[in-house]
Amino acid sequence: MQTRLGIAGRIAAAFQHSAMTPLLALVGLLMGLFAIIITPKEEEPQIDVTFADVYIPFPGASPREVESLVTTPAEQVISAIEGIDKIYSFSQHDGAVIVAIFKVGVSRNDAVVRIYNQLYSNKDWMPRGVGVGEPIIKPRGIEDVPIIAITLADKTGHFNQQQLTQVAHGLETELKRITGTRDIYTIGGQNTIVDVRLDPTKMNSFGITIDQLNLYLPMANQSSSMLRLTHDNQAFPLKIGQFLTHIDQVKQLVIGVHQGKPVYLADVASVSFGINTPTQHVWTGNRDGIHPAVTIAVAKKNGENAVQVAKAVEARLVSLENQLIPQGIEVEITRDYGQTAADKSNTLIGKLAFATTAVVILVLFTMGWRESIVVGMAIIITLMITLFASWAWGFTLNRVSLFALIFSIGILVDDAIVVVENIHRHMAFGKHKLAELIPSAVDEVGGPTILATLTVIAALLPMAFVSGLMGPYMSPIPINASIGMLISLAVAFVLSPWLAGKLLKAVNHPKQGRATDSLFHKIMSPFVTAPKQRRNRRFLLLTILALIIGSILLPILQVVVLKMLPFDNKSEFQIVLDMPEGSALEKTQRVLFEMGAALNQVPEVRDYQIYAGTAAPINFNGLVRHYFMRSQSHQGDIQVNLLGRKQRHRNSHTIARQLRPQLNQIAQRFGGKVKVVEVPPGPPVWSPILAEVYGPTTEIRHAAARQVREIFRQTQDIVDVDIYLPELHQQWQVVIDRSKAALWQVPYASIVDTLATAIGGKPITYLHSEHSKYPIPIQIQAAETAKVRLELVLNMKVSSQTGVAYRLSDLVEVSQTGMDDYLVHKNLVPMVMVVGDMAGELDSPLYGMFVIGHALDQQMGLDQYYTQQPDGLSAIAVAWDGEWTVTYETFRDMGIAYAVGMLLIYLLVVAQFKSYIVPLIIMAPIPLTIIGVMPGHALLGAQFTATSMIGMIALAGIIVRNSILLVDFINQQFELGCELSEAVIQSAAVRAKPIMLTGFAAMIGALFILDDPIFNGLAISLIFGIFVSTLLTLVVIPVLYYVVMQQRLARNK
Repeated sequence: MQTRLGIAGRIAAAFQHSAMTPLLALVGLLMGLFAIIITPKEEEPQIDVTFADVYIPFPGASPREVESLVTTPAEQVISAIEGIDKIYSFSQHDGAVIVAIFKVGVSRNDAVVRIYNQLYSNKDWMPRGVGVGEPIIKPRGIEDVPIIAITLADKTGHFNQQQLTQVAHGLETELKRITGTRDIYTIGGQNTIVDVRLDPTKMNSFGITIDQLNLYLPMANQSSSMLRLTHDNQAFPLKIGQFLTHIDQVKQLVIGVHQGKPVYLADVASVSFGINTPTQHVWTGNRDGIHPAVTIAVAKKNGENAVQVAKAVEARLVSLENQLIPQGIEVEITRDYGQTAADKSNTLIGKLAFATTAVVILVLFTMGWRESIVVGMAIIITLMITLFASWAWGFTLNRVSLFALIFSIGILVDDAIVVVENIHRHMAFGKHKLAELIPSAVDEVGGPTILATLTVIAALLPMAFVSGLMGPYMSPIPINASIGMLISLAVAFVLSPWLAGKLLKAVNHPKQGRATDSLFHKIMSPFVTAPKQRRNRRFLLLTILALIIGSILLPILQVVVLKMLPFDNKSEFQIVLDMPEGSALEKTQRVLFEMGAALNQVPEVRDYQIYAGTAAPINFNGLVRHYFMRSQSHQGDIQVNLLGRKQRHRNSHTIARQLRPQLNQIAQRFGGKVKVVEVPPGPPVWSPILAEVYGPTTEIRHAAARQVREIFRQTQDIVDVDIYLPELHQQWQVVIDRSKAALWQVPYASIVDTLATAIGGKPITYLHSEHSKYPIPIQIQAAETAKVRLELVLNMKVSSQTGVAYRLSDLVEVSQTGMDDYLVHKNLVPMVMVVGDMAGELDSPLYGMFVIGHALDQQMGLDQYYTQQPDGLSAIAVAWDGEWTVTYETFRDMGIAYAVGMLLIYLLVVAQFKSYIVPLIIMAPIPLTIIGVMPGHALLGAQFTATSMIGMIALAGIIVRNSILLVDFINQQFELGCELSEAVIQSAAVRAKPIMLTGFAAMIGALFILDDPIFNGLAISLIFGIFVSTLLTLVVIPVLYYVVMQQRLARNK
């Protein structure tokens, strides 16, 4: 065999007998084991998505004044920062909140530096002397999401909320000592205070005012120790004064003199340890009852292993039982993303093993046990090195990266199968010794295998450049698969020939493939040798076109529903309640309790936690939607935890959807609004359906937004409708008589401070303690009996600069006024958000959005924007955001990636075959994939999602690989003198086996992800697309190539 070998043959010959080959394989195995041990495990990919919340206080200002003096200038400064994607702002009473969203990929550190630098280097924008406070910047990112939540509950009735809080604070310190933990905080805690409740009557009788308390209490709580006293030539430390350390010292503080006798604080107030007026409550419940609780949220550092951190936290909790955790306090793990990550990782690694075994069994039954060992070793080595490369790239072991490997098995094994099958075929000829035929057999398929590998990479790799959240979320698929393809090519040329030489037996085989030859002669002859071949080819073309058109009609006719991503089967969901603004905390809690009772009737519910006046530990969805800012008395939510997937028959989406009507009835009975919020399967959005209403004035904008909300409500299957516009409600306004205050020399600020302190409470100073994690404030306020009626508070006195005290009622008047709406901007343009979701048969927000859009056209005639933001200056307009924007951007970018992939494939094939027409023939089967993909989704009742699109893109590379093998074989046979028609038939007959083998291998790999709610679209695309297009390719490509070559030969003659 003296034929000059190409690069593939030379590589095979070089490593076939090399002692380095098994050592390289061993190194590859060790690299993979190292990667499995060291790679952090997480449930979801870590994405650099950074927000910065900028709080700018402006006490006493109205929303319009805040918008004019604070929000608009601040937005202009922040918008100049490089890397800013969107800016939302909320101008409300007493200040502004500006949410700066950075583009995906901007790291947290970079974002923080940029926004601090921009705000403080342009600080001159802030108005001086009007009371605007310093900006408070809170950067937020994916690492702020707690991976574990620990709920401490009192089910014995022996512990109050204050004691639960003290235990939680002690645990915070202990848990923070665990390596890898980040933010640890307690939700629902009631911190201890020294509660000083003032009696207005006694204060007036002793002539004591709040001004005096503001002065005396801090002065009586001072100490200085940075002094030295020299005595007998030696310097001694000197400490002057002592802090308040006991509540009795607070009671005995002298705050004035009356009739020559000292007045103690205890004479005018009750002083006791207590808690502030509760602004939040946490309860945990199940069928056994509801119990008071607090929740500790634990986040991890970026890059740390979620599984290890969660296990360390749980182990530390066990060790602290009966030490920091008293008997009678029950510890519940109400969130454990470490465990879910471990479960998901172990399940997927198991599927990876099963998929590998299935492919090996396929080779076993089609080629033999020796060949199956060669292919199996190639898969294992390839996967191991790919895992190492994935770790080196910076990926973690998460559901997406592991799905990428399972999806890749079918294409990673292609190179090894093609090489081994060709060695196997050459052995059947029995003409040469095994050692001699291996290099030539590898070389024969080496060129098309290299080209086919590059075409698959060309199809996949552009997907890594998809923008937005979806790009980095799904990036492990194109990157890991592309790296794996290159590694599999190297393994096929280096390790597979070496293994084949050691394991395969060089014995003569009888002629094989006669049945295959006969079958393909019967199939192909009507199109290449029969007298009516042209008519038959025309019929074949029309049939294929009809099938393609029929497949395209399926999504148009909504037989196949389009959706960004389907809902996953999670073990949790959230119920978010908004009562009418101004509702008391107790009323909100009552509604949440009724919803808890409804949850007790659902057999799949394990337990739930009620959060009134605060938010549950956020997830990624809550981070994006800023649920952590939900801290008003009319707001609350319920964290619902379900039984494990194996313990229930219904998935989480079905449970949530069927529970929604009952929860709506409860909320509506009390005038509230409820949303059932599921953990999104992919990148979260502000709301699934989001209409941004723009208009030239605030009044026009708000009126239009309320009309849009009504159209949302009238649209069938639209649920969870809400508007980011507070309902107008009344407020009490205390008007200070400036003239009288000036005449009596009573400082205006003293009147404001006295009233604010009496009604809202104010920490004057702090009680010093060596055992408390948080300072204990000494807080003064009027007694609850006095605050029931405003006139009792107004009976208190305030000191003038002359020392005379005057009653507040003589200086103020009280009236009721309306409150202004808060104002929302997006990218500096005023707008109002109207949100909703879709829960009908289609279950895809996009269809609901288009129905609402049509209704808006019919009823309001509004301009609607789908891909850009209106200026809002000239007319009322609606811009659509939410899931639509993510879907549009993702499918747009994937479409571009698909087109780029096609162009790269075309260029690669042109370079190989030195023709502009042949690449078009080779790429002709790509449209055939839709004949399998769309009917496959329709047959299984699945939605066509972003993962389905990924499958279609991957199909382009896989199918082109088959075409290359066919066309390359035809050219080889034709050059050897074979008739064109016979070469065409032989190409299908000879290459059918490796093509079918690689196709079935890819289908088997996809079969193991078919049961996943997120990636089943990818699996369906691969299984049905490969099955249909592979069968058609074996006929269409040879026939099409025959027609083109026949015409070329005729012209040459």
